[in-house]
Amino acid sequence: MPAASVSTRVYPAGMLNTLSQREVERLQDVSRGELAELVRRCALAVLNSGIESDDAEALLEQYANFNIEVQQVNRGLRLQLNNAPGEAFVDGRIIEGIREQLSSVIRDLVYFDSEIRGDPNHDLTTSAGISGAVFEVLRNAGALVPEVEPDLVVCWGGHSIPRDEYNYTKETGYQMGLRSLNIITGCGPGAMKGPMKGATIGHSKQRKKNGRYIGISEPGIIAAESPNPIVNNLVILPDIEKRLEAFVRLGHGIIVFPGGVGTAEEILYLLGILLNPANADTPFPVVFTGPAGSEAYFRQIDRFIQLALGKEAKSRYRIIVDDPEEVARYMSKGLAKVRRYRIRTNDAFYFNWLLRIDPSFQMPFEPTHENMRALELHRDQPTHVLASNLRKMFSGIVAGNVKPDGVRAIRERGPFEIRGDADIMDSLDELLAAFVRDHRMKLPGGKAYEPCYRLVR
Repeated sequence: MPAASVSTRVYPAGMLNTLSQREVERLQDVSRGELAELVRRCALAVLNSGIESDDAEALLEQYANFNIEVQQVNRGLRLQLNNAPGEAFVDGRIIEGIREQLSSVIRDLVYFDSEIRGDPNHDLTTSAGISGAVFEVLRNAGALVPEVEPDLVVCWGGHSIPRDEYNYTKETGYQMGLRSLNIITGCGPGAMKGPMKGATIGHSKQRKKNGRYIGISEPGIIAAESPNPIVNNLVILPDIEKRLEAFVRLGHGIIVFPGGVGTAEEILYLLGILLNPANADTPFPVVFTGPAGSEAYFRQIDRFIQLALGKEAKSRYRIIVDDPEEVARYMSKGLAKVRRYRIRTNDAFYFNWLLRIDPSFQMPFEPTHENMRALELHRDQPTHVLASNLRKMFSGIVAGNVKPDGVRAIRERGPFEIRGDADIMDSLDELLAAFVRDHRMKLPGGKAYEPCYRLVR
């Protein structure tokens, strides 16, 4: 049985300990202004950390009476939590890691809304302006560490994966930890938790202190993928596009474990960027990997990529099955190439400024029924543009599966219609059917999965 709800006062951690009067007033406005519901949802997700569920609506219903209020006290700032999940507390005191993550939520949401969105110096309609905003959020969160060798490996994969795949992600993380590599994930359960858990053991064996376990999320997805407890630097970007850009700007290489539509979205985003002619010479090690038995999964992904994007896309990644040690070795060698390239081009180690990202990958895509129907999924366009549109399509399915607004739209108007070239639709149908069959669309144990999409040839 879940622990009883708790009402208490919590003092925030990190930079929220030292605030000016103006900053305190701005934070107080958050708890009763337009951002209040967004802060409430994200705070509830963090307080629910460790509970493996991807039903955001069920979580909000279960804790319908939860609220958070920012209060000013003589010593600074205080958070009043009412009817919070009891699992976040031990003997009446909030778990320290959850306290830190709760502070991160407030820090990032308020910072973006007040310092970036409202600042005329930040033009969010231009590519440079968006990249600059991503940089500012990461810097404000303490995620940009200068004078450190390239060592950040992004790990993507499903939140709904079987035990053998989870154990494999953990072993891969362990091998990276032994090589003193640090981990970035989407911060949730499954393939996002496993590499971090393994890396902690590897770091401990090597007596590596201050290991970095960075979790990058966004408001629409965090309730469905609550941060796992290992994350020690949580960063909340305002939308999925800026979240994805944060991954590729901050990380130095990427490992992709088996996953579902969210993982497919990330793959298409990454390949779309790497296929841009401007990035042809940019080293960026990418590995698709999983345990024995995942060969069929990767064959299917590989087949879809080659059919949709061509053989050039295949050249930008390597598939390694059932060999965590080789994955870690390959990534270490790849990061050495990244280091040499960054030195040669005078680019920063901590933020990949030179990576060219087309505006179509940066502008927020709203997955409405109309926008999903209008997506151009055909080959009569540059390959990286098709990749961008396929990314948006997968993003829409993610929204329809787990994001509260998307779930509500599907319930009210029925499935999204997706149109495109017949062979692309056939391959997509095969891929999505496999995701459903293998329970990769959502965590098991809840309601049976009902597709939020309908393919139209």
